[in-house]
Amino acid sequence: MELDSTYKHTFIPLTTLSSGEGHEVTVDIFYYCDQIVNLCFVGEILKEVKEWVLVDTGMPGTAERIIRVAEERFGPNSKPQSIILTHGHFDHVGSIEVLLEQWDVPVYAHELEIPYLTGKADYPKGDSTVNGGLVSELSPLFPNHSIDLGDQIKPLPADGKVPGLPEWQWLHTPGHTPGHISLFREKDRALLAGDAFVTVKQESLYKVLIQKQEISGPPKYFTTDWRAAKESVRKLQALRPLIAVTGHGTPMSGEELSLSLSDLAENFEEIAVPEEGRFVH
Repeated sequence: MELDSTYKHTFIPLTTLSSGEGHEVTVDIFYYCDQIVNLCFVGEILKEVKEWVLVDTGMPGTAERIIRVAEERFGPNSKPQSIILTHGHFDHVGSIEVLLEQWDVPVYAHELEIPYLTGKADYPKGDSTVNGGLVSELSPLFPNHSIDLGDQIKPLPADGKVPGLPEWQWLHTPGHTPGHISLFREKDRALLAGDAFVTVKQESLYKVLIQKQEISGPPKYFTTDWRAAKESVRKLQALRPLIAVTGHGTPMSGEELSLSLSDLAENFEEIAVPEEGRFVH
């Protein structure tokens, strides 16, 4: 796939990160690796007024590091206009309560995800029967309880607009969770996919540790609706993204992304769906 002129201008070569490191993937998208999960700071640092949005909030106990990265990038005492959550699993909302004590900003998620963010519903426990590696086997031990953000959590606008990011749209991409969303910007076809698909075999501790890049479906041990997950991947593939930052693994771009995502969409059952598992059938 040939990159358009806008993308050629803004694209920055990608590198594999270790936990606690960050990297620009475009002039206004900075992804930060927080142990095993990625979060994104979206906003230009060269503008005089630095307005930005945080997408997901990483692992528990890492809020101070996230605040430090934000201030290094956008200046002292900087805070986002809003926080957007792709979904409410513990590794994507782990630091949000501490961050909100510091920032006191609105948080947005899909309306179907809000019960898990207001203490009204818990996710199913991780499914060790999906196989695939040590992470899957350990997943029943991962936190699955809800958090309660009270009136700080708000439903995303029904028209697909993203508060604080006027050029972006949100897309409902369920399957991994009922209210999972992804973010897309048409002008450079940039995609923040959350866990709708990922670029590492998240079930395998070895592949997570070495960050071996390979496109995969959503993490198997937490995915509850495989039919919806397949349709979500097809929806994202139809957008023909030129760069994708996923919740786990390193960003993927250009022809590699195009071919890999097309293969995943066409062969989802073989690549993504486990042979066994509580939610497979």
